[in-house]
Amino acid sequence: MTPSLQPHEPSPAQASRPAFARWLGAGNDVTRRFLAAGRIPGLINIAGGLPAPELYPAAEVAELARRAIAEHPPDALGYGPIEGLPELRDALAARFATPDLQLGRENVLVTTSGMQALDLLGKALLEEGGLIAGQFPTYLGALDAWRPRLPTYRSLLLEGPGFDAVAAMAGAQFVYTVPNFSNPTGRLVSLPLREALVEAAHRTGVWLVEDDPYGALHYEGTPLPHLLHLSGRRGGGRLYDGPVVYLGTLSKAVAPGLRIGWVIAAPGMIDALTMAKQGSDMCTSGVTQRIALAALESGLVERLHPAIVGLYRARRDALCAALTEQLAEWFEWEVPVGGMFVWAVARDPSLDTDRLFEAGLKAGVCVTPSSVFDPAGRNRRALRLNFTLNPPDRLAEGVRRLAVAVRALAKEA
Repeated sequence: MTPSLQPHEPSPAQASRPAFARWLGAGNDVTRRFLAAGRIPGLINIAGGLPAPELYPAAEVAELARRAIAEHPPDALGYGPIEGLPELRDALAARFATPDLQLGRENVLVTTSGMQALDLLGKALLEEGGLIAGQFPTYLGALDAWRPRLPTYRSLLLEGPGFDAVAAMAGAQFVYTVPNFSNPTGRLVSLPLREALVEAAHRTGVWLVEDDPYGALHYEGTPLPHLLHLSGRRGGGRLYDGPVVYLGTLSKAVAPGLRIGWVIAAPGMIDALTMAKQGSDMCTSGVTQRIALAALESGLVERLHPAIVGLYRARRDALCAALTEQLAEWFEWEVPVGGMFVWAVARDPSLDTDRLFEAGLKAGVCVTPSSVFDPAGRNRRALRLNFTLNPPDRLAEGVRRLAVAVRALAKEA
């Protein structure tokens, strides 16, 4: 039986029950739909930010899991510290420390995926209706994580003329950025803008969140310094206590099913997030933490990296070639120098990508419309297209089907 992509309708009995929380009415079901799309026979999914499953190191992870349980049964199978396995926190502190950035265990919180870190930030920092400043369009998962608090948003307008970072941050409860290959646009924030953001965070005291799931997926050029490291240069050799909150994950470097992420921040922030985590999952899986620690210590992450970058670079090129062949008349885009996405903007402002999303499903391809990356839902002119999941032939066929959907939609106009 083919799984449905449609939401369930309430039964008459359900209709008489108390209403769900009102914030649910402001949400969308696109994430659920494109994750479910992988189960639809014949449908090509170029919507989600999904890694290539053929790159998952199944045999290596299986052996690490066996050893974790056999050699560390209390850690692997029991409850653990809310903050995370101490050895893993030490390893992460050592991994990100530099001569200018002094980090200790107290700067690190292990989370159950990067998504949990976003949820905990909302719990720790957001009052209902609070202001978040950020890059827009922005990550759909972040909007979903904070939606229960009904926040308001301000765009940073990083590329705008005369950008004033201090003014942009004023009054915000925190600032959310994805400097490396932003989801959804794939953009890389320049070094001068990174420095301006860090300077403004230090001047205003506003928390500056650096979400970095894609930073290692760099296909051309030299990687730019993290906001965390730029901030660490101001520490004077002391344990880091600055305003940057760095979020990382193993989902793109090893496998998303491990659900291992982390926060690196000032000890006070780590304490606040730990309190929020206490009421969330109590503790992250001990098995996966032990696997993560072994993956870092054994060099597995570094061994996997060249194959990941090589495959994804080729798939990026294949997607962009297919777009040029099939959709250059309808869309414009930039070739990203890293990450997982191409952001395609319709040349015709009247082309509604919400409608194109539905037309694409009928044509056998799943894409992500731009409206879900806009808190107000008004941006309906662009598509986020993923190139990491599918091989070149399926990317080409997916774009061909998308072109069919575009032409069908144009005939209806």
